Amino acid sequence: MRRSTLLLLASCLFFSCNNKKEEKEADPDRTDKIDSATMFRPEKANNYAPVDISPMDMSYYPVDYPKLKMTKTPTVPPQARVIYSRPHLQGRKLFNDVLKYGESWRLGANEATELDLYTDATIQGKKIKAGRYILYCIPAQETWTIVLNSNIDSWGLHPDPTADIAKFTVPVQQTSNSIEFFTLVFQPRTGGVDLLMAWDNVEARLPFAF
Repeated sequence: MRRSTLLLLASCLFFSCNNKKEEKEADPDRTDKIDSATMFRPEKANNYAPVDISPMDMSYYPVDYPKLKMTKTPTVPPQARVIYSRPHLQGRKLFNDVLKYGESWRLGANEATELDLYTDATIQGKKIKAGRYILYCIPAQETWTIVLNSNIDSWGLHPDPTADIAKFTVPVQQTSNSIEFFTLVFQPRTGGVDLLMAWDNVEARLPFAF
């Protein structure tokens, strides 16, 4: 009797584990084989406003200024901010799957990327007045041309040379990193700050002085 009971329990346990395994393999929403970039499903996210797969982000200089403000530790007032949407590679190569050399790019996705200067700045020796600008880029293999433009509050990129404020040429470098999401971030350096632009294994830096 005891032996029969043990055999029955073992059989139940075996079939229960098999059923769970089959259910797991049949589950289309499994995340154990999907990375964080591909498991995002915007069609399920929100009935009121679409959720984009290129999230909007912003970077401040001084770095993390809003957090410093809340802890009452800022040493200087805010000097610059960039607002942009962050596309990601999703298995593609930056060139030529996403970007092409010689073609203008908005330095992000969705709305035009915006640079807010809270104070006058100097970029490569050029004086730039405080204000709001959009940023875009014309990439080449060894250099990128970064353009400040006055066509703010716009979607996508519709280059209008008559609205260009200034252009800057910066070198690009290949790195050993592979960045999935496009990134814009301010990085302090001696005598100023760089706006780092990084995606895939490519980096470029636009220098600012305040």
